[in-house]
Amino acid sequence: MPKLSAEHLRVADVMARDVEFIEPQSSVQAAAVLMGEIEVGALPVGSADQLVGIVTDRDLLYRVVARGRDPTAVAVQEVASRPVLSCDPGASLRAALDIMGSNYVRRLPVVDGTRKVVGWLTLADISRHLLVSDDALQVSLQALTEGATDV
Repeated sequence: MPKLSAEHLRVADVMARDVEFIEPQSSVQAAAVLMGEIEVGALPVGSADQLVGIVTDRDLLYRVVARGRDPTAVAVQEVASRPVLSCDPGASLRAALDIMGSNYVRRLPVVDGTRKVVGWLTLADISRHLLVSDDALQVSLQALTEGATDV
């Protein structure tokens, strides 16, 4: 089976299909709690049909904590990152990586032709997928872990 690269893989091959959203009027504290519960660094703000922003852990840190604002009194929509960049599920991973790299973002909502969110793509997902499909890397990792001795 030929190895698939970022040029050959499609966004739909790698994206997460289960996307957790947060309401725009939710508090920053609620966003932080949800991020911790599901172990993510960002949440899309709004709904699959109406995405209004993305709130990241960095947004919470720099726009709330660093400014001494009350996380229970600040709404997510006030600190969410905009504009929202996105990609198409049929796009190549290379195209998605180009969007991420040129805009310094680590995650993208995946939207269909009607602008509905159908997935979520992160650099971590891409890295895991490409590393798992790299046979040479897997052989090296296996040799390291199986050949390891206690020191």
